[in-house]
Amino acid sequence: MSSSISPSVLRADGLSHSYGDRPVLTDLSLVASGGQRLGLLGENGAGKSTLLRLLAGVEQPDRGVIARPERTSLLTQEVNVDPALPLQSILEQATAPVRALEHELLRAAEGFAGPDPDAEQRYADALAAAEAAELWTLEQRRDELLRGLGVAELPLERSVGSVSGGQRSRVALAALLLARPDAVLLDEPTNHLDDAAVDYLSTVLRGWAGVVVFASHDRAFLDEVATGLLDIDPGRSGATRYGGGYSDYLAAKAAERARWEAQFAAEELELARLRDTVAVGARSIDRGSGPRDNDRMSAGVKKESLQHQVARCVRNAQGRLDELKGSRIDEPPAAMAFAGIPHGSHVLEGDDPLLVAESVRVGDRLDLDRLAIAPEARVLVTGPNGSGKSTLLAVLARQLAPDAGRVRRRPALRVALLDQDVRWPEPGLSARTLYERAVGEQRAESLPLTSLGLLADRDVDRPVGSLSIGQQRRTALALIIARPPHVFLLDEPTNHLSLLLATELEEALGAYPGAVVIASHDRWLRRRWRGRMLRLEHGRVVRRTGLEPARDPVA
Repeated sequence: MSSSISPSVLRADGLSHSYGDRPVLTDLSLVASGGQRLGLLGENGAGKSTLLRLLAGVEQPDRGVIARPERTSLLTQEVNVDPALPLQSILEQATAPVRALEHELLRAAEGFAGPDPDAEQRYADALAAAEAAELWTLEQRRDELLRGLGVAELPLERSVGSVSGGQRSRVALAALLLARPDAVLLDEPTNHLDDAAVDYLSTVLRGWAGVVVFASHDRAFLDEVATGLLDIDPGRSGATRYGGGYSDYLAAKAAERARWEAQFAAEELELARLRDTVAVGARSIDRGSGPRDNDRMSAGVKKESLQHQVARCVRNAQGRLDELKGSRIDEPPAAMAFAGIPHGSHVLEGDDPLLVAESVRVGDRLDLDRLAIAPEARVLVTGPNGSGKSTLLAVLARQLAPDAGRVRRRPALRVALLDQDVRWPEPGLSARTLYERAVGEQRAESLPLTSLGLLADRDVDRPVGSLSIGQQRRTALALIIARPPHVFLLDEPTNHLSLLLATELEEALGAYPGAVVIASHDRWLRRRWRGRMLRLEHGRVVRRTGLEPARDPVA
């Protein structure tokens, strides 16, 4: 059920929605007013996109009520437009309501010439609506939006099907913003934007007078734009709202974690005290006497009375013990950490590079003179999509043979790559089975898969091929961190991971006992990176930060 309310408020009460027998949202409520920008958090599959479609009226909830401004617009991750139409049609469709205001204004003005007693009010209403939609600056704002989002040079007469998905998404985003809706709903709006376009979009949204609700995996964007965050957790009903941006969210989660740890520790102490009380009291009753009293009880107190008192104390302690056992909180999961590379390995001795890539060429995808990775090096490889980042990691991992050049390694060196796209030779095997095969039964027993905090108990025995993309990537990560390599290569490690897990992984990598090479376009990671950086463009190194010149031996 839905309705239209104040143009400055978007409200949802008690939303529940399922696809078949799979519940996606349960009893979720939210309210956002004009000027508020609400970011949605949650794992892949938590229901962020579903919630946006429900709020937009594209889908109807199984239960609950939605009240939205009349002019509410949704940007989906995929632009569904007839590929034969020109790009201009995307802009025209979005701005049709604004153009209609112009016609309404003209009709209202014509009413002054007739006997219409309401002509003046109609004109005033139409004028106010036209001004709110910024009708007279439509063309100017169109050009500015297309320029800011990086598609100003794209001919609008070109067909939708002749341009890339990213270009279509940018034009669709420009069209939505150009129409100036009262409520803006955005599903991963930064997916196809470069840094300059993301900065521009951030500026536009921070100045937006209406409601903004958006789902994003871009932590820097969440930090810059959001005035509040809604964490959708499929493990519990509803959602939890946090004030501020992503930095504030991390601080709140850290405080939650501290309170959880403190409560767990207090309960463990109380359990130990109660167990001791029960054990000591039971032994006293068995001996037929109560515990010693240094002050000595009066001679009139009988031995049987003392035993009754002890028995009552034991019963009370046992009752409290049973109650606390039933209500105690779970132990906080251990933060992600690496089990460590075996000590004394000759591979890590000395300062010589662990591996060296020299004169590497891979078609027109990579042209690298030299790159040396030292023990415990931290290297971040950046660059736009298609710049050669993934190709470089594949060559370093020896998953891709170069057309020219070579990669030299120290003897017995272990190198592992966390791919963007995980492929399983035997997708019918469970994550637990793959884990045991990778690390051995003894290590799997001493370091269980579930103890890594990457997969829930309910998922470890499912076939990996049936897991979500995010769950499959976590499984691949578990296989690596349980037996860390000397050189750990990660290709876009934050993709398909929850934001908190991505942040935890980055923190754990800071103490990693080997060399780390990460390829990423993640702005949050890049802005906080304290190691060395290598920027690629069109397969070539265009900048080295903190790295030695190309011919020097150690990275």
